[in-house]
Amino acid sequence: MLAYIVRRVLLLIPTLLGIVFIIFTIMDLTPGSPAEIILGQEATVEGIEKLNHELGYDKPYIVRYANYVIDLFHGDMGNSYRSRRPVFQEIMLRFPTTVKLAFSAMTLSALLGVTLGVLSAVKQYSIGDIIGTVSAMLLASMPPFWLAMMSVLFFSLKLGWLPSTGSSTWMHYILPSIALAIPGASVLLRLTRTNMLETIRQDYVRTAHAKGQRESKIIFRHALKNALLPVVTVIGMDFGAHLGGTIVIEQVFSINGVGTLLVDAIRMKDVPQVTGCALLLALFFMIIMLIVDILYAYIDPRLRARYKSKGRKLSPIFRRRGRVK
Repeated sequence: MLAYIVRRVLLLIPTLLGIVFIIFTIMDLTPGSPAEIILGQEATVEGIEKLNHELGYDKPYIVRYANYVIDLFHGDMGNSYRSRRPVFQEIMLRFPTTVKLAFSAMTLSALLGVTLGVLSAVKQYSIGDIIGTVSAMLLASMPPFWLAMMSVLFFSLKLGWLPSTGSSTWMHYILPSIALAIPGASVLLRLTRTNMLETIRQDYVRTAHAKGQRESKIIFRHALKNALLPVVTVIGMDFGAHLGGTIVIEQVFSINGVGTLLVDAIRMKDVPQVTGCALLLALFFMIIMLIVDILYAYIDPRLRARYKSKGRKLSPIFRRRGRVK
C-alpha cells in the first residue's frame, strides 16, 4: 500500500508539469500582451515595451516556461502581473471561500443522492421511486449556472428569502451550494439505486433475510456498505469537480473565491495568476482522488487482501533454494 501511495505521489510531478505547459501555451497563443491590457488602449509603444520587460514577458516562450518551472520547484509561483503580489498569497486569501462552497455542495449532494437512492431501491417501482428517478434525470440535464440564475430570480428577487450575492454569512452559501449540488445529487441517486438493487439480490442478503434479521440492519449494515464502494469514488470526483465548478457559480453569485480570481486573471492575461490557480485546483483534485483510492482500499476487503498479499511476497533466493514450493 505504501509503495502504491509513493508511486501515485511521484506521478503528480509530470502531471503538474504538463498542466503548466498547457496553460502557458494557451495563454501565449491568446492575442495581446499583459502590458497592453493593463495600460489600456491609450498606452504608447514605449510604455508597453517597458512594462513587458519589467514583467519578463518580452522573453521567449520557452525561457519563460523554464524559469517558471525552476521557480516552482523552489516553491515560488511568481508574482501577479496585475497586483505585483505573490500568486500563492492571493490564492490563499480566497481559497477558503471556494473550499467551503465546494464542501457544502458535496455534503448536500451526498446526503440527498445516497439517501434518496437507497429509498428508491428499497421501494422499487413505487410512486416515490418513479418520481425520484424522473426528477433525477431532469435535474441532471440542467446546468448549474441555469439553476443558479433561476434560484436567484425566485428565492432572492421574488421571495426575498435569501441573499443573492456575497459570502459573508452562512446564508450566502445556501443558494450556491444547492445550485452546485443538485446535478451531482441526481447522478448519485441513480448510481446508488442501481448498486443497491444489485446488492440486495445477492445471496448473502437472502441469507440474512432467512436468518430473520431486521430489515434496517440488512439494508444499512450489509447491503449499503457494499453498494457504496463505487459511490465513494464518485463523491470524491464530485468534490474535485466542485472546486473547479465553482468558477461559474462564483460569477453568478459574486463570490470572491478562486474562481473569480481565475476569471479576472484570464481577462487581464495574468499568466502567473492563471497558472497558479489552475495548478492549485489540479493539485487538490489529484490529492482528493488519491485519498479516495486509499479509502476505497480500506473499505473493500478484497483490495486490502491484495495489497497484503503483495507485501508478503517471498524473496527469489528462498524460492531458488527450494525452501518454499
